[in-house]
Amino acid sequence: MGWELSWGMWLLTGVGILLIIMLVAMYLADVTQVTHAIRRNYPVIGRFRYLFENLGEYFRQYWFAHDRQEMPFNRATRAWVYRTSKGLGGLLGFGSTNDLREPGSIIFVSASYPLLEEEYTDTSPVVIGPGCDKPFEAKSVFNISGMSYGALSKPAVRALSRGAASAGVWLNTGEGGLSPYHLEGACDRIYQIGTAKYGVRDARGSLSEARLREVAEQVNAFEIKLSQGAKPGRGGVLPAAKVTEEIAAIRGIVPGLVSSSPNRHREITNADDLLDMVNRVRDITGRPVGLKTVLGSEEFPQLLCETILRRGEDQAPDFITVDGGEGGTGAAPQLLADYVGLPITESLPVMVDTLMAYGLRNRIKVVASGKMVHSAKVAWALCIGADFVVSGRGFMFALGCVQSLQCHKDSCPTGITTQDRRRQKGLVVEDKAERVAQYAYWVNHEVNVLAHSCGLSNAREFRREHIRIVQTPGKSLPLNVLYPYPVSKHTY
Repeated sequence: MGWELSWGMWLLTGVGILLIIMLVAMYLADVTQVTHAIRRNYPVIGRFRYLFENLGEYFRQYWFAHDRQEMPFNRATRAWVYRTSKGLGGLLGFGSTNDLREPGSIIFVSASYPLLEEEYTDTSPVVIGPGCDKPFEAKSVFNISGMSYGALSKPAVRALSRGAASAGVWLNTGEGGLSPYHLEGACDRIYQIGTAKYGVRDARGSLSEARLREVAEQVNAFEIKLSQGAKPGRGGVLPAAKVTEEIAAIRGIVPGLVSSSPNRHREITNADDLLDMVNRVRDITGRPVGLKTVLGSEEFPQLLCETILRRGEDQAPDFITVDGGEGGTGAAPQLLADYVGLPITESLPVMVDTLMAYGLRNRIKVVASGKMVHSAKVAWALCIGADFVVSGRGFMFALGCVQSLQCHKDSCPTGITTQDRRRQKGLVVEDKAERVAQYAYWVNHEVNVLAHSCGLSNAREFRREHIRIVQTPGKSLPLNVLYPYPVSKHTY
């Protein structure tokens, strides 16, 4: 009896020792690997996320939401970005779960006789601001939207900069100024001037010509931000916990305090004021200057175009970024995010059609923004008439974002939107930079694949007749019927 008890104790002890060895081995493997931020930040227990994610495919059909029902981005979309950023491709088996009976669904018009591969051509670069002293030749259709250092962590910005350089896409700095980490990769950069003029302000908070000249040597263009999709009518907000000494120095503000931008540029009260600022920045820097805005109606683009025609076409902004009301943010009042601003599906046609009607479409390039993370949405924007598409959250997913919705709490578990160094260590720059580059490459590639399926040689040939929008189950209409091309009101 004693022998049996002793044997049992030895067995339990051996199992316990083996379990401890396994846990230690898993811990060391997790903290030293560079692929998964969750496992690196939360060794051993972080593995349960991947287990539950895999099991969820089976459990969700009984208890949880369908893969295409989550918001703001459903699981199918996020999984597609994850696979694409890892270079695994967007392949599936058996059939699609995308319900083409759902109103608003996109259907591309397939060609009966598509081009052969040898007939394909490359997507040509587009010059922004050809009349400027230093025009910007933008090579990529799909690029990185404005996300500030401060809202994003240092390793996140470093990975975006390196990935953008590798993929040949531009990186928008966001309104938080130009940090050393934006410069780490030799990528094209657009400097965003927000209402607080971070990084290009003087001691009183006004626009500094000296700082503009300094910044102009390190960027390709400037973007004057009037508003963004998640918070139109509200300036940017950076919680106090994120305003470190370094971030405060880059922005020109006080560390440790909430950084809240005005809800508009103090010197801009109408279209004339806006064009004055556009031309002032362009004259000082020699770089192309555009603007970013959220539309609430047709009034803004109409008044802007009328003012341009009165003053002269050379006074126009070189590009306009249209952000939809569904755009993302690091922090915003839920009321504004939920209820203010036209979605990109409505605002982009309004902007493009207004520019066409006033004869300014060739003069002003159009950039589409707002929940544009998938190749199909990018191609839709090109069909409407956009020249470029930018995404913020798509590239956050490429960095490893798991949509924990904690961007405003400084507690992002993947180290992307936090200044907590312990959490940041999970984001390994070299690995994530490669994922950023892969994601950018494959989105641009797949947009061309869609163009080829429509019988086009490249994505620059997309027009509205190449896409249909589902109205009711079993009935869709061509985009050029829903949004007919306008007739120009002006001749030159």
